[in-house]
Amino acid sequence: MRLQQHRSIEVGDATLDCTLCGSGAPVVLLANAGCSTGYFDHLGHALVTGGFQTISINMRGVGGSCGSLDGATLHDLAGDAAGVIKAIGCGPVHLIGHAFGNRIARCLAVDQPSLVRSVTLLAAGGLIVPSSPPGTSFRNATHAKMNGSDCVTTLGARWLSPASDPKVLEQVECWPAVHIAHLATSRNVPLEYWWSAGTAPLLVIQGLDDEVAPPGNGHALREQSGERVRVVDLPHAGHFLLLEQPEAVARAVSDFLGADHAPGRRNRNPKAAKALDLNLPQSLLARADEVIE
Repeated sequence: MRLQQHRSIEVGDATLDCTLCGSGAPVVLLANAGCSTGYFDHLGHALVTGGFQTISINMRGVGGSCGSLDGATLHDLAGDAAGVIKAIGCGPVHLIGHAFGNRIARCLAVDQPSLVRSVTLLAAGGLIVPSSPPGTSFRNATHAKMNGSDCVTTLGARWLSPASDPKVLEQVECWPAVHIAHLATSRNVPLEYWWSAGTAPLLVIQGLDDEVAPPGNGHALREQSGERVRVVDLPHAGHFLLLEQPEAVARAVSDFLGADHAPGRRNRNPKAAKALDLNLPQSLLARADEVIE
């Protein structure tokens, strides 16, 4: 297995810290708002072992990545990821976004579909919202940087299933103020624009105990987009399912990418398509394609 390569890549007025590992079909990893990509280690190792190259991108304000977030939108963050892909020269890529990271992935798939081979959504929120907005607790943070377990125990972040130990989040690095700033970038980009990820093949993996991105979101995507979307439900997993159920997540992702749903992808311009109809059918909670016990 090839050793990790760390690169700082300039994209416009931003500089993005990236980590490349392995060789093979490229897979871009995008973390939750305000979080570094270090917690993807288990999934990343599984992908590299399976013959993929992983490209982890820390977004603006995270770790050594820098760039203004004042007035930035989801398009800017998606553009940063696109700029990295172009700088490396590795497109089209498989995108894997966790939590807010999958909003960036979905926006990128709409903005520049020729760069995207498939999109995997880990905790796919957006349509069905939690009882209180994500990030609310982070406004009380007094530290510039915290680990994920402190975000749960100190700030009250609803990131885990009741069945999970907060210690699984100790490897998560989070910058609370950046978390809030990242969430704000989607305010002026309509949900209808990025929700369906254009025409890219989609895998949705979701925890059935996720309070931040309720699993009805993935079921709605499947109901609206049909066979283009594959849904995997994980019992006893919450918002950080890739740390709560790492083996199950790695297996589902590897199966999806290995099966290579991407050939035959139609790259019609989603901007020219009609706006997505978000009127939900009565059968909102459609069955997942798979429930991993």
